[in-house]
Amino acid sequence: MHRVEEFRDMQIEATEWRRHLHRHPELDYRLYNTAKFVTEKLASFGINNIETGIAETGIVAFIHGERGEGPTIGLRADMDALPIPEASNKPWASEIPGLMHGCGHDGHTAMLLGAAKYLAATRNFKGVIALIFQPAEEDGRGAERMVQEGIMDRFGISQVFSMHNWPGMAVGEFAICDGAISSALDEFDIVVKGKGGHAAKPHLTTDPIVIAAQIIIGLQTLVSRKTDSQESLVISVTKLSAGTAYNVIPEFVEISGTVRTLKSSLRDFAENRIRSCAEGIASAFDAKIVFKHRRLEPLMFNHTEGTNFAIRAARGLVGHDAVDSNAKPSMGSEDFAYMLEARPGAYIRLGNGSTAYVHDPAYDFNDEALPYGIGYWVNLVETILSPFETS
Repeated sequence: MHRVEEFRDMQIEATEWRRHLHRHPELDYRLYNTAKFVTEKLASFGINNIETGIAETGIVAFIHGERGEGPTIGLRADMDALPIPEASNKPWASEIPGLMHGCGHDGHTAMLLGAAKYLAATRNFKGVIALIFQPAEEDGRGAERMVQEGIMDRFGISQVFSMHNWPGMAVGEFAICDGAISSALDEFDIVVKGKGGHAAKPHLTTDPIVIAAQIIIGLQTLVSRKTDSQESLVISVTKLSAGTAYNVIPEFVEISGTVRTLKSSLRDFAENRIRSCAEGIASAFDAKIVFKHRRLEPLMFNHTEGTNFAIRAARGLVGHDAVDSNAKPSMGSEDFAYMLEARPGAYIRLGNGSTAYVHDPAYDFNDEALPYGIGYWVNLVETILSPFETS
């Protein structure tokens, strides 16, 4: 098992890659320059089996071990940026107005490239590594689309793993848990249909703004009074649209928001109760609603065997105490969940230090974390695909 010190000499080069990507962010599936950069780097490492154009700009590249036959495991990094103007004030800040790597996908890509370079040179494992460079994580559909386009079956991937930087956790620390690690994500829209009129005569209207306010308050009681306090349900109203003039009560109000859960049963409960809550309140005021609910990213669930492999790899790199094996699940969502639905595996968090949080204009990936991510990937591969039998 390798210690992190073995990967310190890779930090300078990986930092150059990371900062290059940071200066040139691209969105969703339109990762043309990013994908070109990744493909050229992989080829320069002597990796000649590279599949491109998956989910438009996704890449799957393969490194074959020299220790015999074995399974194929997938290692995934996301590549896309966010539509946020950067405020980090770093010399390597985004050169594209309105876009930035605000979630650290530039770091994720650089760490997987670093591991690819190391493993292509050593190949001290059996079987095959499938390096998965994914577009459109922020869009929430890139992982699903790569799965739908058949990467698991087509390339015989038996297990799949991913990693995400974690601001607020010290560099050199890892966190993971068995089972649910990130919430499912749903979106809802409620249109409250009332009767508009003059603001001076509200008694002649069915005011949808007042009704919408009651619905918003009512939705909060689904969490505080209808859900077990030991379970996790988050309902957030995030958009509210109504009216065009000061002296006119509008005919309708639009309410939108998100639902995050850590159990499938709560997902069903939330959808049904949001609808019934809105319908009941609107009916009491002689109004009607139109309700839409969309299930987006599923619950992300770490599998026991994959979690144990991840823990061993991380502890081999940094020691027992620097790896939290019973981390609290996050109510944020992550589209890697689609890959973990398709194949067993695990998702681990990597400390990013005391940086701004992800999706903050001041955020920047911490380059000190690069050797830890590279070393983790190497240890994981050599743990799962060891040429020696382990008990």
